[in-house]
Amino acid sequence: MQGGEEDLYLGDVFTEPPRPPTPPPTFATCTRNAFPDLKIRLVGSHPLWAHHLWNAALAFASYIDSNPKIARDRYVLELGAGGGLPGLVAAQNGAKKVVLTDYPEAVLIDNLEFNARQNLSPDEKDHVETQGYMWGHPVDSIMRALPKDASTGFHLIILSDLIFNHSQHDALLKSCDMCLASRSANDDASIAPCVLVFYSHHRPHLADRDLGFFRKAQAAGWVCEEIVTRKYPPMFPEDPGEEEVRATVLGWRMTRGDTGDFPH
Repeated sequence: MQGGEEDLYLGDVFTEPPRPPTPPPTFATCTRNAFPDLKIRLVGSHPLWAHHLWNAALAFASYIDSNPKIARDRYVLELGAGGGLPGLVAAQNGAKKVVLTDYPEAVLIDNLEFNARQNLSPDEKDHVETQGYMWGHPVDSIMRALPKDASTGFHLIILSDLIFNHSQHDALLKSCDMCLASRSANDDASIAPCVLVFYSHHRPHLADRDLGFFRKAQAAGWVCEEIVTRKYPPMFPEDPGEEEVRATVLGWRMTRGDTGDFPH
């Protein structure tokens, strides 16, 4: 996950050599117990890292399968969905509506559509919509995807391995604030509307900046609680930094106010 920036831009001084063709899509399999495996197509290459099936997405899939009530009969939004695995798992666990979003670029949204078609039954697919969306921007289109009886917003918002984008923390929080449903007096405390944030510290030396997301959330009035710790092989074995840290997926729940216990 390392990278650098060009120090000098020469514009049109030199003729740009032909670029290599975009790599073809790849496939990754999510193995599950209660449901058939999901085969997720990933774009061949992308600067927004959509060409990886992140460990956080696998942890999300396992968590939702183990706690289906957080999705069943509820409205679910996934931001920065990539291959869309967590949202697809939510659909298979009975979500009333799932909106999968990613950066508004055709290759990303078409890929989400492909994965929904290939992995969901026709009935499940009827409950899923894909959209392009830039974090922090108005959410009118996202909210229009909800049934008319869902005027207050989404019960579950999924952020799967997004908070390493440190410059986007404010935008992510703004989108979550605009989209999360208000808690009603009839809500079961264990499934009150929430944002679930699963991630790894891919660059351990920047872990504190990753965690800055939660400090900003708390300053804005969110209640943040760590609920999941799971180990996986590290995404980028050759990267620097402690492998144990890079191999760990952490999951946090964010809510507005006191919402009681939540499944761990």
